[in-house]
Amino acid sequence: MSTFCRATLNFVPGAPAPGAARPQREVEILDGRLAELPGWQECGFQLVQHASAVADWDDEAQLSTTHHPEMEELAREMTGADVALVSGHIKRSPDTAQRHSQLSPITFVHSDFADTHVDIIRSSYRNARPGSAETLARQGLTADAVEQARRIVILQFWRNIGPAKMDYPLAFCDARTVRREQSRAFHVTNYAGTGASFDALGILAPDDASDNAWYAFPELSPDEVVAFRTYDTDIVREGGTYFTPHSAFRDPEVPVGQPARRSIELRATCLFV
Repeated sequence: MSTFCRATLNFVPGAPAPGAARPQREVEILDGRLAELPGWQECGFQLVQHASAVADWDDEAQLSTTHHPEMEELAREMTGADVALVSGHIKRSPDTAQRHSQLSPITFVHSDFADTHVDIIRSSYRNARPGSAETLARQGLTADAVEQARRIVILQFWRNIGPAKMDYPLAFCDARTVRREQSRAFHVTNYAGTGASFDALGILAPDDASDNAWYAFPELSPDEVVAFRTYDTDIVREGGTYFTPHSAFRDPEVPVGQPARRSIELRATCLFV
């Protein structure tokens, strides 16, 4: 397999303490374009060709009216879910990072949701949090559909909307090489000023850097998207690794900010009724 680069990743300490340094490991990041990967259901992530109809990635109205529905359709096709709901997005760029530091690239190994996240999912639609009521209406649903779903999967999408080569690309860990016990929940309050509070997962450093397999996709275009699983109620119940660790990392060939990363992320809540 071909190597993308070697990079230093930051992990979370096993016994977190205020101001504790994050353990680091130098890892080999493989070129996902050249690897024989099985797809998101097995390894947690997958590169997908997807040409969006969005003409201006800075047009927030167009993102809501065009991009959210088209990603709902892609999520439904990929998962086989009866319905997929996208109620918001996150953009990371120098401009958004100036508005809130949590919109900078996240440079430690994490996944977005702890195993109890299903309660927050249902609450967000039951209590009509920003974007959720509009999303349900677009699908002709009520919050009962979320409450009664027998299975809920969150499939996330990461798309580069800036230069093909960037300072902080995203790396994904093969979920088959991570044990659930390697994760630690931590609480996030008022994420990026949105009012969202939830438990996310930090990932512990492996004993040996080669224990986990890391991949990145060089020079992603806006017509490509990386899909990755961050939650699945079935796998949670089974006690398996339902998350996909990921982290931004420094591309050694690109000076910081020259060019800076510009990306958009969306989370599709996929309902199996």
